[in-house]
Amino acid sequence: MKEKDILKHCQRLTEPFRVTRGKGFRLKDHDPEDTLHFKDEDKARAKEGLATGVEVLAGLQDRLYAQDRWSVLLIFQAMDAAGKDGVIKHVMSGVNPQGCQVFSFKAPTSEDLDHDFLWRCLKRLPERGRIGIFNRSYYEETLVVRVHPELLGKQKLPSACITPDIWDRRFEDIRNVESYLGRNGVVIRKFFLNVSKKEQKKRFLERIDNPAKNWKFSSADAEERGHWDEYMEAYEDMIRSTSTKEAPWYVVPADNKWFTRLVVAAAVIETLTELGLEYPKVGKQQVEELAKARAKLTGK
Repeated sequence: MKEKDILKHCQRLTEPFRVTRGKGFRLKDHDPEDTLHFKDEDKARAKEGLATGVEVLAGLQDRLYAQDRWSVLLIFQAMDAAGKDGVIKHVMSGVNPQGCQVFSFKAPTSEDLDHDFLWRCLKRLPERGRIGIFNRSYYEETLVVRVHPELLGKQKLPSACITPDIWDRRFEDIRNVESYLGRNGVVIRKFFLNVSKKEQKKRFLERIDNPAKNWKFSSADAEERGHWDEYMEAYEDMIRSTSTKEAPWYVVPADNKWFTRLVVAAAVIETLTELGLEYPKVGKQQVEELAKARAKLTGK
C-alpha cells in the first residue's frame, strides 16, 4: 500500500475521535464501546492491521531519527485500567528503543513540589529525532489535584497564586507551552483513553481474581473509582480547554482494547506521515568519499 493510501486509511480511523476545537465538547457524546464499522468478528482483521501499522510506524520512526529535525510527544491520560500500558506496549513494539523514550509520572516527589507544576514533565521532553511518550503528564495537575484539592495545599504555592480561577489559568499555561513547543518542532498528540465505568469494574475484578494480575491492583484504584463523576467532569473540562489544531486530543474508545490500539497506531502513523520525513541527502563530496571507501573495501 502506498504511503498516501495509508494516510487516507489512518485519517478515516482517527477523524471521528480527534478534537481540535474544544468549544461545545461533551464527553457524553463519545461512546467508550464505539468500534466504528468494525464488529467482533473483525478482531482478527484489526489485529492484522495493527501488525501492519507497527511495521509502517517502525519505518517512519527510522526516518524521524535520521532526519533529526522534528520530535514527537505522545501524551496518554486515562482512568485506571483503561489500557495505557498495553497501548504503549503494542503500538510501539516495532520502534527502535534508541529513538523512543517512555516516562511514567506517578505522585510528585519533594523535589518536584519545589518547582512549578510543569517542571518535572518538561525536563523529559523528547530530543529532536525521537518519540517521547508520557504515561500521564502535567495534565494530572488539572485532574487528580482538582478532584483532590488537598493536594494543591502540598504544592507550596503562595496563597496569592491559589485563586478561584486556578484551573483556567493552568489550562492557559498549558496551551501556551504547547504552542511554544510546536513552534520549536515538537509535535504533540494527546490521547484520552475513554473507558466506561462498567468496563473498568470488569478489569478490576480480573486483576483481583487472576493471581497473575494481582500486582496490577491497588486498593487506591477502587477508592478513586468513587470519584468517577468528578473525574469525568475534570476530563471534559481539560479536553474542552486544551484542544487545539496544533495539539489535538484524541478521545479514543477504550472498552475494546484491540480497537483502541488500532486507533492510536493510526493517529501516530498519520502524524509522522504528515511531517514529510525523508532520509538526509548526501552532497557531492560525501558521494565521492563513499565511492573511495567502497573501493578500499572491495579492493577495486
